[in-house]
Amino acid sequence: MLMYPQIDPVALQIGPLAVHWYGITYLVAFGLFMLLGVLRLRHAPFSALRGAQAWSRRDVEDILFLGVLGVIVGGRLGYCLFYKPGYYLGHPLEVFAVWQGGMSFHGGLLGVAVALLWFARSRQRPLLQVADFVAPCVPTGLAAGRVGNFINGELWGRFAPPDLPWGMVFPQSGSMLPRHPSQVYQFLLEGLLLFVLLWLYARRERRPGQVAAAFLVGYGALRFTAEYFREPDSFLGLLSLGMSMGQWLCLPMIASGAVLWLWAQRQPARI
Repeated sequence: MLMYPQIDPVALQIGPLAVHWYGITYLVAFGLFMLLGVLRLRHAPFSALRGAQAWSRRDVEDILFLGVLGVIVGGRLGYCLFYKPGYYLGHPLEVFAVWQGGMSFHGGLLGVAVALLWFARSRQRPLLQVADFVAPCVPTGLAAGRVGNFINGELWGRFAPPDLPWGMVFPQSGSMLPRHPSQVYQFLLEGLLLFVLLWLYARRERRPGQVAAAFLVGYGALRFTAEYFREPDSFLGLLSLGMSMGQWLCLPMIASGAVLWLWAQRQPARI
């Protein structure tokens, strides 16, 4: 049985200025996206595009900027609407209190989708082409975020069998019983494993929309699995059929990804 190491969430303190590890993981996520985006320019079909349709490093930078906005706005609004709609309806100004915590991946995904739509229309590029470009560059950022969750000692797992070698006690959970280190599970599944599978899948030219569809199905399925080991939000608990809110939000994600992949399979190889 392991004990959570109680990592100081503040990485560096200079007078009143505090640099948090969680903020550093966000910077790492953005840096990885930029690196992978530049590498992605060498993949088909992007490497073959010429003229006005050619992709450049500037496009990667612009997508990153818009994506960050989408994650922050969509993630916050998604948390308020999906997890605590009644509370924020009665306290609307607290929607803007992002420093109090409360972000939703699924809301952030919707925010990023809006950002990609904006980019596609402003650059006159096919939306599915933009989505296919971005999808393989996302999982490493998710992995970085899970590292931040672990450092903060948040989003711990459900109770684990006492003989589980990697069972971990999180004192901040209010219990000294071992739990699953679900942040690590999600780091490995939704982060590293999804990245490897999606990056390899995207190396070959696919029909437009299939890489993005693979991300939706892959993330949805892996997150759905990881949720069985993650402690559900205390104010929600488990919902219908014994599933968490995260699992219920993954179902339409998986379904829409499957439909998109099947639709794309019937389309021409390029848009």
